[in-house]
Amino acid sequence: MNASSSAFPFTALIGQEALQQALLIAAVDPGIGGVLVSGPRGTAKTTAARALAELLPEGRLVTLPLGASEDRLIGTLDLESVLRDGAVKFSPGLLALAHRGVLYVDEINLLPDTLVDALLDAAASGTNTVERDGVSHSHEARFVLIGTMNPEEGELRPQLLDRFGLMVALENCFDATLRQRIVKARLAFDANPDAFRRDHATQQAALAQRIRAARDALPSLTFDDAVHEQVSARCIEAVVDGLRADLVMLRAARALAALEAADAVTLEHVERVAEAVLLHRRHADDEHAPSASGTSSRDNEPQDNTPRSSNATPPQNDSDWGYLQAEPTGLAHVKSVVPLTVKKT
Repeated sequence: MNASSSAFPFTALIGQEALQQALLIAAVDPGIGGVLVSGPRGTAKTTAARALAELLPEGRLVTLPLGASEDRLIGTLDLESVLRDGAVKFSPGLLALAHRGVLYVDEINLLPDTLVDALLDAAASGTNTVERDGVSHSHEARFVLIGTMNPEEGELRPQLLDRFGLMVALENCFDATLRQRIVKARLAFDANPDAFRRDHATQQAALAQRIRAARDALPSLTFDDAVHEQVSARCIEAVVDGLRADLVMLRAARALAALEAADAVTLEHVERVAEAVLLHRRHADDEHAPSASGTSSRDNEPQDNTPRSSNATPPQNDSDWGYLQAEPTGLAHVKSVVPLTVKKT
């Protein structure tokens, strides 16, 4: 279906610069693999997804509901028609409907892994293939994948996280001035959507044209050795697994350069996309690296403020009844024992 004509304008979003940049990069190059948006309720995740769809030429927004079956997502093949008519009859699913638009998946972390796999496969390849009993059908499925999740409701498996191109972690806003600006804009939109949209019509049209121009310019932009070196350095520093992060960072930097009508991909473009590429790929062993929820691994560990000295004084609280001070324990060497073999008579 087409994006609602009363969608909140993308250019009117306030305080969402990182999210807007990631969504625009994915709009220019959907093959990056989509955008995963993590954050608490009420942080405009759905609003941003609907707003982006309106900027695309087709303006199509398709939503994958929780509880959808695999057939509903990828489509079905009527095998009886092969036997009867000698031709495959294909019933399109949501991936086909989302072609050249936006496929929005709310609470993607609650979907079965098989559906997430199918989504990410199609988003990265631009093609959906349905196979049943030796019969297959393929069709184009080039769309911008936007998945949202609330980290309080569970995380995605690392294997699935890595396959998302970009990730943005939203947080609650505790800046009074910024909150007031956001609320005032929303109230103005709710009071008179048509007037609000007219006020942003010029900016919306200009941004939509920038996306179209960037898509056309994308193939002409290349990477010099300095850009490659910077991408490698950032990925090595983040201790990422594999090379997917390098490839995505290069493509994201190129999409950003195209969006800004730059003549070449620069080190600045790399730096501006690096966080969205690495946020969900930093290795778990990196104690300073944020997790997928946006916090560092050390932030999630229970804090133990007990002194480490062996001479530390035991706590005197009533709740510490039974406290035993740690003492060094000697180690004894244990010889290996050869098992006894019993012969049958």
